[in-house]
Amino acid sequence: MERQIPKNVRQIGNVSDSPKIYVEDYVDTFFMQLCEKCERAGGGPIGAFLVGDMEEGGGEEYVYIYGAIQMHELTMSGSEYVIDENTWKQAYEDCKQYFEDGEMLGWFVAQQGVPLVPDQSTVKLHRKSFPKKNTVFIMKDPAEKEEVYYVHKMNDLMEIGGHYTYYERNPCMQNYMISTRKKNGVFPSETVEDRAAKDFRNLVRTKGEGARQKKAGGMMYAVSACLVLVLIVMGVSMVNNFDRMKAVQSTLDNLTGQTDTVETQETSGTVTAVTSEEGSAGDGGEAQDEDSGQADTRTQDDAQAADGEENSADMQDGSDGNTAAEGSKDSSAAEDENTADTSKTAGTAADSGENGSNGIYIVEKGDTLAIISRKMYGDLNHVDAICRMNGITDGNLIYVGQKLLLP
Repeated sequence: MERQIPKNVRQIGNVSDSPKIYVEDYVDTFFMQLCEKCERAGGGPIGAFLVGDMEEGGGEEYVYIYGAIQMHELTMSGSEYVIDENTWKQAYEDCKQYFEDGEMLGWFVAQQGVPLVPDQSTVKLHRKSFPKKNTVFIMKDPAEKEEVYYVHKMNDLMEIGGHYTYYERNPCMQNYMISTRKKNGVFPSETVEDRAAKDFRNLVRTKGEGARQKKAGGMMYAVSACLVLVLIVMGVSMVNNFDRMKAVQSTLDNLTGQTDTVETQETSGTVTAVTSEEGSAGDGGEAQDEDSGQADTRTQDDAQAADGEENSADMQDGSDGNTAAEGSKDSSAAEDENTADTSKTAGTAADSGENGSNGIYIVEKGDTLAIISRKMYGDLNHVDAICRMNGITDGNLIYVGQKLLLP
């Protein structure tokens, strides 16, 4: 049955080489125990046989190491390692007892103060003991905790850049470690179990934290994007509003014109009906501009005439042009004819394209709001509309040269 590639793994080094080597976590823990024992023994060599499987699939070669059996004796002859027959025999017995289906596919050496590079004698011993392709040789320095993996390829031991440590249930290795704990100096039986379980829990916790951080990072990115979008929309709105405000300010400046240089002049008073004399005065305004005293006298006469008409009409609102118009009905037929002629003349002036034809009327000397309404519309009904259009609260306060918007 083909073995499934482990899912819970930890990568160590560069794993791009072939074959892919997977070492179970209990085996890695056992290597650490052997290194500690080596340090206590003075740094001499301590060895172990590797137990596992070899498989091929998907164009890749895999080596799974899920067991390790300590060598009863690993000696040195000069600079060469020596594995005697008795050590091999005991290793086969332990492998059969604890790893029934396992195959010895390499060896491990822990030795202090030696280069982690196999010499020719070590390569020769490996070829003799493990002639099969992809068998593994591991060298580890107990003091520096450095290790190097080698694989038997092309009749030599080739260094492998990295491997995987994987986590799964491994009762065979667990039982073997418990049975040899006194030899390796690990007395409490719970130590092996707790360490492996702790490593696995730490791995799961780390992955969970990574997933949560990734999710939180995604949410923060979305929130930041929304904030940036809101700021862009607000900026565009502010620019548009600024343009509108600038256009309004420009229009107001054009309307006000020369308000700082003109002279304010108070008119004759309340809204009055325009008589023929007022019409004549309006037509001859240009000739009377030279004599300001005569213009003022005429304005007072217009106000008195308007007051008499307002009293006879019984007005309820002093600014209502309709009431003033109704009072004028009691005047004589001659006055009606003069008023009609004046209305016709004012209407003709409004249509001629002169003052007020463009929607803006410039106040002339002798003008009142009633006169302006009569000139522009032929009646007095637009006085209130002119006041509202230009924000005028007191009809007496208009001045010569003032620009009025016509409704």
